[in-house]
Amino acid sequence: MPQDERVLASIYEVFRHNSQKSYTIDKLDRELHNKLHYKFTELVRGVTFLEHEKKIITDGLGKYQLNRLDTIVEGTFRANDKGFGFIRYDEVADDIFVDKTNTAFAIDGDTVKAKIIADANPWNGKGPEGQVVEIIERGFENLVGEFIPFSDQQVATTNYLGYVISENKKLKKYKIYILKDGLTPQLGDIVQVSLKTYPSEESPEDMTAVVIKVIGNKNDPGVDIMAIVADHDVKTEWSDEALEQANQIPDHVTAADKAGREDITQQAAVTIDGDDSKDFDDAVVLWKLDNGNYHLGVHIADVAHYVTEGSPLDIEAFTRGNSTYLVDRVIPMLPFRLSNGICSLNEGVERLVLSCDMEITPTGERVNYSIHPSVMKSHGRLTYSKVNRALAGDNLDELEEKYRTLRPMLVEMAKLHDILYQKRHKRGAIDFEEPEAKIIVDKMGKPIDIVLHERGTAEKMVESFMLLANETVAEEYFRRHVPFLYRVHETPDEEKMKTFFEFVSAFGLNVKADPHDVKPSDLQQIVTKTAGTTEEAVVQMMMLRSLRQAHYSAEPLGHFGLAAQYYTHFTSPIRRYSDLIVHRMIHEYGVGKPATELQKHFQGKLDEIAEQTSVQERRSIDTERSVNDLKMTEYMANQVGEHFDAIISSVTSFGMFIQLPNTVEGLIHISNLTDDFYRFDEKSLTLTGRGKHHQFKVGMPIKVKLINADVAQHQIDFEIYDPNTPKIKNNDHNQTKTPYRQRTSQNNRPYRKRNRQR
Repeated sequence: MPQDERVLASIYEVFRHNSQKSYTIDKLDRELHNKLHYKFTELVRGVTFLEHEKKIITDGLGKYQLNRLDTIVEGTFRANDKGFGFIRYDEVADDIFVDKTNTAFAIDGDTVKAKIIADANPWNGKGPEGQVVEIIERGFENLVGEFIPFSDQQVATTNYLGYVISENKKLKKYKIYILKDGLTPQLGDIVQVSLKTYPSEESPEDMTAVVIKVIGNKNDPGVDIMAIVADHDVKTEWSDEALEQANQIPDHVTAADKAGREDITQQAAVTIDGDDSKDFDDAVVLWKLDNGNYHLGVHIADVAHYVTEGSPLDIEAFTRGNSTYLVDRVIPMLPFRLSNGICSLNEGVERLVLSCDMEITPTGERVNYSIHPSVMKSHGRLTYSKVNRALAGDNLDELEEKYRTLRPMLVEMAKLHDILYQKRHKRGAIDFEEPEAKIIVDKMGKPIDIVLHERGTAEKMVESFMLLANETVAEEYFRRHVPFLYRVHETPDEEKMKTFFEFVSAFGLNVKADPHDVKPSDLQQIVTKTAGTTEEAVVQMMMLRSLRQAHYSAEPLGHFGLAAQYYTHFTSPIRRYSDLIVHRMIHEYGVGKPATELQKHFQGKLDEIAEQTSVQERRSIDTERSVNDLKMTEYMANQVGEHFDAIISSVTSFGMFIQLPNTVEGLIHISNLTDDFYRFDEKSLTLTGRGKHHQFKVGMPIKVKLINADVAQHQIDFEIYDPNTPKIKNNDHNQTKTPYRQRTSQNNRPYRKRNRQR
């Protein structure tokens, strides 16, 4: 590309990535001078050209800004309870505000086309405003809610059986009339409906639907969770063809299955998982070599041997994308006959695996490796808690004999983990050590406790071995120059990093990193400096909010959080379709098919697989969080009036979210701070009283009183209890329409899946 065009493109990218900011020529020069070489005259010519082409606008006083007026954009509409909404159409651009008169009756989640009718104005602080001109795709085809029947007379004189109000908070204002064409539910039934008509000018707050599934009566145990599952469109039923295929698979390894595989049944490979785990898809084994190096074997259940491409089971697994883990149940990606049977590395039985054997030096260098199919036999179903006890060496006589027998290998594993951890730390990998909450429920599904889990050496060493295997596999197939599926985590957005660095500076952390070129080691240093301090949790939470989401890609974009150049998901094919595909490709690339044939075959599929697995992962995480929100609210419902120590986890223009030590979050609404008029500062994330100058900020410890726990709305409200802070007005908190949380951290997912995002 010619020099002028390169400069022009770079200038435009600055405006595009900072669409609500204004720039002088000198400010642009400072922004660009570290990124590329150019003459100052080229910069001036570029700005002049972009203004002439109406790509940017000027205030006439030497400041320029991106111009988007009359631009048509496509994005996702996010509704607000008050009728207006926002459109998110570009990861780096500002959301577009849509007034309630300009929504074209779009509902939350719709994909829309919109025209920008008022551009962002940095000189008055307003963002861009748009008008929906077309609804491209509806965000919801099915909804879940409680059925309210009409009287016999109403049914006879209308075309409707009754109506449903959606469980979705953003859709509660709509009344969904139930047509007679579908199932006939009863009073109090929680139902899933298929929408037939949507809001329109004639019926702005009405929709029609037919009932396609009766989930159960609202008072039946477990129906509350299954309603959330259905509302998130998580598939729970299997096709007859998939079940038939599963039933045809032998429940043991046959002689034909073993053909061409290495027999490693004599190796002391073990599984190490949580106490309540039922499926085991990874086993590890370790010994010292004569040259002083370690031999580490990571053996992963060979699900791809049984779930063949295009088969009914494969179609079902692709649709689900992954297993979904809820507080009292698992919605598996594969039928239990596979996930808990022939594909699970159960103790004492032969199982097919894909092995990643690695030779590692005492300094953590991987000097040799082999990826190949094997047949193994687990020498022990070990648990994290008991391995931690075995490593500590306390009361060994109380442990089963297998722990005492395997303890020498476990001790060596712990040593290797420490070596690998130090190596990752040296290259800059970011390691969050946040406690994770597990909600304990009784047989009726009622929450009875929330238990915090701190990871021990056993959990960390298994993680180390899985990370290394994932990196090894990714690097091997990258170097083969073949199509492959990668787990990627891209470099953070520079504006979010700049905001984060400004935030941590309030804690006395002098960050010298360049937000335009941030390195993992820059963030790792912040984590290290705050470890063990009162600021640790809030700094990690704000850091997580500043990072991009990890996802799947056919391009090797690297993994920022792990500071890894190559990374994939290889180690959990029972519960992740991404890993199943990786196994399938390993098999295919190993059977000698022409490279061009394989490349064409997989290249045409990987983008769709990456998109589907990323979307389904997010769907499962959202489902898990919604269930956790429900159960946490239910757990707190009988504690209304009690007092708690908490920290402020987030500050917004409408109040502040607080978090209890058990990770429960709730809202203190700004309307309840009656001692002063509080002003929100977006840059510092603070609320400051104009008169008395009392300030609330993220990370600040606070004493609170629980005043409301609305299970139906998943809404928890607190008020300040500490007598040294402003008094609170006691009003009707049930009228609060602001959702009770905006969690972006991952505190509340079950701890067995801690590294799902990695």
